[in-house]
Amino acid sequence: MQKENIINTGTDKRLLSIYYTAGYPTLDSTLDIAEQLERSGVDFLEIGVPYSDPVADGPVIQRSSQTALENGMTVQTLFDQLQELSTRVTIPVFLMGYFNPVLQFGVENFCKSCREVGVTGVIIPDLPLYEYEELYQETFMKYGISNVFLVTPQTSDERIRKIDNLSNSFIYLLSSNATTGKNLHVNNQAELYFERLKSMKLKSPLVIGFGISDAKTFQKATDYATGAIIGTAFVNILGQQNYQDKIEGFINNIIFPAP
Repeated sequence: MQKENIINTGTDKRLLSIYYTAGYPTLDSTLDIAEQLERSGVDFLEIGVPYSDPVADGPVIQRSSQTALENGMTVQTLFDQLQELSTRVTIPVFLMGYFNPVLQFGVENFCKSCREVGVTGVIIPDLPLYEYEELYQETFMKYGISNVFLVTPQTSDERIRKIDNLSNSFIYLLSSNATTGKNLHVNNQAELYFERLKSMKLKSPLVIGFGISDAKTFQKATDYATGAIIGTAFVNILGQQNYQDKIEGFINNIIFPAP
């Protein structure tokens, strides 16, 4: 099944993305969670590829990554599981992780496998922009895989314009330079940062990540962007007993908050 573009420009809907780690809480839970998230109203997914040294992640996601590795999750195992992706999930799916496992697997093999299972794109925070452009862009384009770039408060306008030109899905807008799991605080400095990006009228949609955890922070983030990503707060749910029974309520509380 062909994935639709994640952005429906004909609607004012605030898009919600959920991040979780492949192979957590159990090795074979990845697709079941994806299906349940789609049924609950999530617009697109970010499935984390576990890595032994996740420097940009906070303790909750680090623990989930370690557990997933202990469960036996590997890049190949993930692609084996995702063979059923297109028959079970229709919303766009992005893989998020560090470049070292991708490099070990082989960049072309990775992109080819993404296309074969129906993955829309990838988010690799530690893949430098110049390296992508010089060495890997052609391969990504060959297999039709989007590479999502990250922007921080320190990113210059010039670099943001370049990222916008290279992007064909969305730009991942980090709310701060902190690791994942920190709460979103929209102070004057952050507000200026978000307004600066909004005023640039980029062609690519902006999606805010890091610090989004509930209805309040989701609504605040999507005042400035097309969508927002929740990771740590959802991974916390997966660490609880009977997590399957809690997913729909968690998502509903974000999309349809109580007045």
